[in-house]
Amino acid sequence: MSIPVVTVGQAREDVVGGLEGLHGPVTVVRRCAELTELLAACQSGLARAAVVADGSEGLTASLVDRLGAVGVAIIALTDNAEEAARLRGIGVASALTGVESAALAGRIAEAVSQLTGNPQGSRTGAALGDTGTSLRQLPADVADVPPASGTGRIIAVWGPAGSPGRTFVAANIAGELAADGKSVLLVDADSYGASIAAVLGLLDEAAGLAQACRLADQGQLDAQALLKVAPPVTTKLGTFRVLTGITRADRWTELRGAALTLVLERAKEIADVVVVDTGFCLEADEELSFDTMAPRRNAATLRSLELADTVFAVGAADPVGVPRLVRGLAELELAVPHVSPTVVLNKVRASAVGRSPERQLRDAWERYGPASTVSAFLPADHAVADAALLAGSLLLETAPESKLRRSIADLVCAPVQRSGRSSVFSSTALRRVKG
Repeated sequence: MSIPVVTVGQAREDVVGGLEGLHGPVTVVRRCAELTELLAACQSGLARAAVVADGSEGLTASLVDRLGAVGVAIIALTDNAEEAARLRGIGVASALTGVESAALAGRIAEAVSQLTGNPQGSRTGAALGDTGTSLRQLPADVADVPPASGTGRIIAVWGPAGSPGRTFVAANIAGELAADGKSVLLVDADSYGASIAAVLGLLDEAAGLAQACRLADQGQLDAQALLKVAPPVTTKLGTFRVLTGITRADRWTELRGAALTLVLERAKEIADVVVVDTGFCLEADEELSFDTMAPRRNAATLRSLELADTVFAVGAADPVGVPRLVRGLAELELAVPHVSPTVVLNKVRASAVGRSPERQLRDAWERYGPASTVSAFLPADHAVADAALLAGSLLLETAPESKLRRSIADLVCAPVQRSGRSSVFSSTALRRVKG
């Protein structure tokens, strides 16, 4: 069966003519004058492959992901080795401008086969954070492109609306992991109210995650570039890096799911653990699903949850917070079915639920809650938490012996580290960057 192809680039009429002259493996169904026309043709379902003979510089990870969502593979023609490497990084096959027509047809067939038959990140199926599936990293054509190690793991901290404390918990988890000797990257992916920078007392004008997503979208995010936009935060017991969130809620369009996927995959190469503070909303913008080019407000949250190895679901332990968490867990199961969250009840106090609050909450959860069991209870200690926020520090610095600090540490590491230092420049992390 012939593969329908659309092309763009007036300078490569010989290539187009050669494809048309094959009369078999591929069929050129439209010649487009510019990239926007090609995108419109692909969105209409006209083709299964697109050949970009001119203007490959305009291709981004987000565009590739959107076209992949409608089943269109992209092949770009370029003689520039750096541009070819950039294109591979965002999932675009490339060929030399002087490629023979038969060889180009084979390249097209191979790209279409890879798109439909072996998607990277298939564990989640179609990604809800964006309408397209995860980007496919195409195999390198040259031997000098090293494979990504990708040995890190991702921890996502999520919670329903109502300030259950997910940001505070995420920041302190990152600090405890760093104190435990891990190289850690903390990511603020909340597209509604990013606040990691405020919790840590950092200037947040830079919006590190937005910078990283911009570089990833252009195929220019490598380990060194990621380290430059993720400043280190040093505590008494360890050092970790931070990608601060967007500075205004209306900048959410900068956190597109395709670019964030590349950021998180690259982050796993330079850190043992990537801790992601997510937003609360899990809506998939179904009313916009007809327009697969439209950005998704909750793409950052949904994509982070889809890629996470561990998800902590944090809820406030009070008569309002517990029902919100129960409903939120039901929404989480629908939005990201493969996730098995670790449930954490935060701000546990007798004044909100009665005597023996942990027993009361556990009994009520076993009777009326979902199948997920409560894994941890974090005690309410407003004085300790307020002191940490006021100082722009973590509990391990302001209240190292507090029960709240110990409870958070027990979530991710045991025993709690009391001495020694760690750094994101650990030998393991440096080997990954240099490799």
